[in-house]
Amino acid sequence: MCWARGAPRGPFLLYAAIERAHRECYRNSHPMDVSVAENEAGRLSALRSYGILDTSPSAALDHLTELAADLFQVPIALITLVDRDRIWFKSRQGCESRQIAREAGFCASAILSPEVHVVSDAATDARTAHHSLVTGEMRVRFYAGAPLRTPEGFGLGTLCILDLQPRDLSASDRRLLEKLALLAMEQLELHRTVINLAELREAYQRRTEELRQTNQALAQSEERFRDLFDEAPIAYVHENLDTRFLRVNRAAMRTLGIKPEEVDGTYGRELVPNTPAAQQRVQEALAAIGRGADTSGVVLELRRKDNGRPVWIQWWSRPDAGGSFARTMFIDITDRVLMEQEQRRLQAQNAYLQEEIRTEQHFGEIVGNSPALLQVMQQVDQVAPTDSTVLLTGETGTGKELFARAIHERGARKGRPLVKVNCAAISSGLVESELFGHVKGAFTGALVNRDGRFKVADGGTLFLDEVGELPLESQVKLLRVLQEQEFEPAGSNKSIRVDVRVIAASNRDLQGAVAAGRFRADLFYRLNVFPIHLPPLRDRSSDIRRLVNFFLTRFSQRFGKKMNVVSEETMERLVHYPWPGNVRELQNVIERAVVLSKGPELELGDGLALRSAQSPPPGAGKLSSLEEVERVHILTILQQTEWVIEGPKGAAQVLKLHPNTLRSRMAKLGIQRGAR
Repeated sequence: MCWARGAPRGPFLLYAAIERAHRECYRNSHPMDVSVAENEAGRLSALRSYGILDTSPSAALDHLTELAADLFQVPIALITLVDRDRIWFKSRQGCESRQIAREAGFCASAILSPEVHVVSDAATDARTAHHSLVTGEMRVRFYAGAPLRTPEGFGLGTLCILDLQPRDLSASDRRLLEKLALLAMEQLELHRTVINLAELREAYQRRTEELRQTNQALAQSEERFRDLFDEAPIAYVHENLDTRFLRVNRAAMRTLGIKPEEVDGTYGRELVPNTPAAQQRVQEALAAIGRGADTSGVVLELRRKDNGRPVWIQWWSRPDAGGSFARTMFIDITDRVLMEQEQRRLQAQNAYLQEEIRTEQHFGEIVGNSPALLQVMQQVDQVAPTDSTVLLTGETGTGKELFARAIHERGARKGRPLVKVNCAAISSGLVESELFGHVKGAFTGALVNRDGRFKVADGGTLFLDEVGELPLESQVKLLRVLQEQEFEPAGSNKSIRVDVRVIAASNRDLQGAVAAGRFRADLFYRLNVFPIHLPPLRDRSSDIRRLVNFFLTRFSQRFGKKMNVVSEETMERLVHYPWPGNVRELQNVIERAVVLSKGPELELGDGLALRSAQSPPPGAGKLSSLEEVERVHILTILQQTEWVIEGPKGAAQVLKLHPNTLRSRMAKLGIQRGAR
């Protein structure tokens, strides 16, 4: 039975004695071996390192359990932490208890499972039949828990869902539960990062206070404390106004990587990286010293003299009374800066994963068993376990993004994010910033540093949709990333190394674009390592019946309609239609038909203008290129939507394009209102 909310806490020894008596009593009445990890001591140590057990509720974790309860339609959703003798409910939806004794079967077993731990009917399952959540007041019948696993492999707890009725969990729901657990683990990592950062800040404040006190003592008598200069834990430097070092203490030499014999002849300017931001900060600080002003707490980025590694310092400098040299002090804040950068990276990745959960609650399925589709799936299975670059080609609407996700989910990087970029939806001036990021001040409006999609996808997969739309200047930088796995953000000359698998897609003839000079040949060959051509729907017409039933079920459930009948006449019309817009067009047709149908039978209606194979569309025999087919299709949709582009019923929504992308294609194809 779950313990009641607000249970009183007594002194530790008395509380421990009561706990032992409670567990002994329970084990006597319910003999069951509590599941324990092989390295339980290490797991418990890892759990405590996150500092999360005795903290206030987390709104981010509560949001995840609320989202889990809504997504899976269950009355209870929990984020649990498995301690030595009890299981804490760090976040809970539908449960008032805050903790229960540690028992095998549910969370205590789930942390040992390499995948989602599912108990379809707890009352009949021997592992859980005697569990207190099953036999007590809650009467739990269904349990599914995804382990919260650290990078070292320790299971800290679970994100789990419970139901009072027996049920099962599909493969897609299991993947979704695992992704929610990954988000919960990201929140725990963020919490630990914040704690570490707070400790660093506290240490920094202590060292700053030490610096103030030491500086005051030095001001009283520099001669008296000469030894303190050399042995002080804080870095001290005497330097000329042209930054040539005169005297450097041991702490400064350790931080800057300078040997005693190298002090004479070393200039501070030489240690500043040649980046606009770093050079500007140094020039402003030196200008202040030249005016006789103090500089207090300026953050500078330097490079160690011995190995060139970056080091960040907080810098104080004061001109000597005679004005001939400056007294400089600084502390090494490299750990703090790196921690802040890691925190920003985790926040960006966390935001992206949450957006994925909100916008794509289920990835859909690759439906069909036609020979053409099975051949593509065989190619996916062959290339997915590797890190090879994949180029997906095919007409618009053939499901290139779906196949990109299938490659990612079947590969070794499935635990890392799949980051998507629609190259056609980004204006040419922002492509470089979107892909590679930028530093503060790189261009007008760049007020802060921003990580690009390559940095966010580090360790995972980057899907470049419509790669043929990239401008030539951005193609050069993309080629370098593919060749060397490194790039430079806009406005920076500092290279960043990443480990990213690239999957590119295009509905255009890239070889033709290479011949026309619109696409770099070397980039094409880099992307074309493993090409996969997706067949159009007209070449896999045997899959149309399955797709129709799949979309009918999806949209009937979404719109709350009970529709499960498709007449043979309607199905024949759908099978024999040429589908220039492929699966995307079929999906839109079924969605619209479900909206318009009034009974249990799917009704296409006259407004859908589907034509059979015996009555080809006007002008079909005259079409000579994919571009003309695209023009006719866009014109047809625009006429059906009465030339409304934006909004829920606009042409952009029907075509699944960004409104600006649709306008760009209309301009390129010469489509204007009244055109034919």
